[in-house]
Amino acid sequence: MTKQLWEGNEALAEAALRAGAEAYFGYPITPQTELLEYMSHRMPELGLAFLQAESELASINMVYGAATLGVRALTSSSSPGISLMQEGMSYIAASEVPAVIIDVMRGGPGLGNIQPSQGDYFQMVKTVGHGDYHAIVLAPSTIQEAIDLMYDSFELAFKYRTLVTILADGSLGQMMEPVEMPPFKEWPEERPNWALTGAAGREPRTISSLYLGAERLEILNLRLQEKLAEIEANEVRYETMMTDDAEFLVVAFGTVGRIAQSAVRQARANGIKAGLFRPITLWPFAKRELDAVIGKVRGVLVVEMNAGQMLEDVRAIAKGRVPVQFTGRMGGTIPLPDDILPALDTLIASVRSRNGNKPEPALARELNLMEK
Repeated sequence: MTKQLWEGNEALAEAALRAGAEAYFGYPITPQTELLEYMSHRMPELGLAFLQAESELASINMVYGAATLGVRALTSSSSPGISLMQEGMSYIAASEVPAVIIDVMRGGPGLGNIQPSQGDYFQMVKTVGHGDYHAIVLAPSTIQEAIDLMYDSFELAFKYRTLVTILADGSLGQMMEPVEMPPFKEWPEERPNWALTGAAGREPRTISSLYLGAERLEILNLRLQEKLAEIEANEVRYETMMTDDAEFLVVAFGTVGRIAQSAVRQARANGIKAGLFRPITLWPFAKRELDAVIGKVRGVLVVEMNAGQMLEDVRAIAKGRVPVQFTGRMGGTIPLPDDILPALDTLIASVRSRNGNKPEPALARELNLMEK
């Protein structure tokens, strides 16, 4: 298949259509507006439903309404707009209908700016809206990976009748890369047996997020927890790089995970046994897999485009076994290898200090190299 040059936002939109999207409802907000603009002309060409809503509140509730009919519906927004959608997301979760949301993150808090950020980690992972539930959160690091994850999103959403979110950032949305587009998926014409398709010839169906009785609401929550456990058991995705013999581990996701690859290669060239762990599903998080890698290293460096949000999850997994340090940039500034490598130096010095300035033999060569 021939590769073509695509912008990230437009690639996400086209991939959603090829994944089977039937309806899109959204509101313009930078840096994801190109996604909405692309849908505005592409979906009518394909005979599909596009509507620019009057607000993010309206768009998420339109997605909710379409999803109750078994329609493959999605929306996209950026950080402040996602904040406005939180209540509707919670309704979708309680109603157990599938939907897909794309969040192209920007600097915050507040209106912030239109530069890239990873400040929505807490918002999208911990959870989207109120209540005891999680959405599946997919964090691509390249446009090709964004396409591939988008292509899987509706199948995941319908398999578990849940929310699936693509968590990108402004840089991924705005950059251009050569990619391969997948073919259009074929979906069955009939709607799922839970969908609201009219009551003719069958028992009436209802879909609601309102449960006035405590017992009934607890039953719903117990069912949601069983579903979440199934997702955790089956849908964890992650990538490792040079972790087999790593003494020091870098943990990063999304665009920063991509940048961290260059930092790890440079560290290796300098004689430092560095490795990379990149979670692709931010929920479910690769807890067991990261735990196993941390058990073999001497220190961990978490790198994010925020003040340290995923850092909390990594520290919880590490359980104090090794030093876990953090470096990050905020406000739309992207951390570069020149930020990561000095932070690795600091981590190595911390490991040495922890050992009373007497490095273990396995670390001696790396520490001596750092001193030169």
